[in-house]
Amino acid sequence: MTERPFVVVAMSGGVDSSVAAALLVEQGYRVAGMMLRLWSEVGHEGENRCCTPDAMAQARRVAALLDIPFYALDARERFRGSVVQSFLDGYSRGQTPNPCVVCNRLIRWGYLLEQAQVVGADFMATGHYARLRRMDDGKVELLRARDERKDQSYVLSSLNQGQLARTLLPLGEYAKPEVRELARKFNLPVAERPDSQDLCFLGQEDYRSFLARNVPETVRPGSIVTRSGHLLGEHKGLAFYTIGQRKGLGIAVPEPLYVLEKDLEGNRLIVGREDELGGQELLARNINWIAGKAPLESFQAEVKIRYKATPAGALVTPLADGQARVVFDRAARDITPGQLAAFYQGEVVLGSGTIG
Repeated sequence: MTERPFVVVAMSGGVDSSVAAALLVEQGYRVAGMMLRLWSEVGHEGENRCCTPDAMAQARRVAALLDIPFYALDARERFRGSVVQSFLDGYSRGQTPNPCVVCNRLIRWGYLLEQAQVVGADFMATGHYARLRRMDDGKVELLRARDERKDQSYVLSSLNQGQLARTLLPLGEYAKPEVRELARKFNLPVAERPDSQDLCFLGQEDYRSFLARNVPETVRPGSIVTRSGHLLGEHKGLAFYTIGQRKGLGIAVPEPLYVLEKDLEGNRLIVGREDELGGQELLARNINWIAGKAPLESFQAEVKIRYKATPAGALVTPLADGQARVVFDRAARDITPGQLAAFYQGEVVLGSGTIG
């Protein structure tokens, strides 16, 4: 009899990764759990939401119930040097970075996948809500999850063929309520555990305090002005504001005003009316084409410019040097430098790049 493939499941102590492991065991795979210990700031050790002592204990407990091996790995320095540093660097450049995308590419599908292969795994599995389709020519397509409300294909859009070829996503066909019901069926102790929210390495802290300690230049006060240069007030630091923000500007004006852009060189926050917000196009850099190469010509696609954004129709034109120009059918409201623009055709994710 041919031995079933060996799969390492990236466990977090939550319901999704636990059910992913249970499903693979039920399907006859040889399974092991692997969990990373991630960085927390000095004085806040053990507060990283992805690997609190309680989460680690829950993951070990689930592995024991499933009768699978469990490994805990120290990835603190790698996480600090890549994910946290890119977060700090992004805000230093006046951008709004997405550290979860960096973590998936460099930590989960970087270090963790490497360690899975070290112990002989054929695949790594996670509890992400997305699907994979393996083609006859050996290529792998990344697809939206069946449950559009939980779809996480956006944060996986920076993965390449080598990474996807060694990946399993057992939850892609399920809705979240079905996953919790499966957890109850498998008698997993995490069935009612709430979903994790926000940035894991901040713990319970607001990101503004974290930035103030680590990159104090990002919280330097400056002017709030209109595009014509009219002074309206003072901001607390450009990092404290996001494109499209209306509330919390601290200015008294007769009509609602929104953050239009950030002038990093002049340390100015530029605001204006809602009809001034957004733009018709963007430039995306460092494009990852999931097929392995860029399309030869422009193509129509749906583009997501934030994780929770509604996909918008656009013409995408691949450019030299790993860039692409995106021209929307209608002006997009919250184009934010540092966020990811992900390209879709139907249920297929074509790739993504960082908004410049």
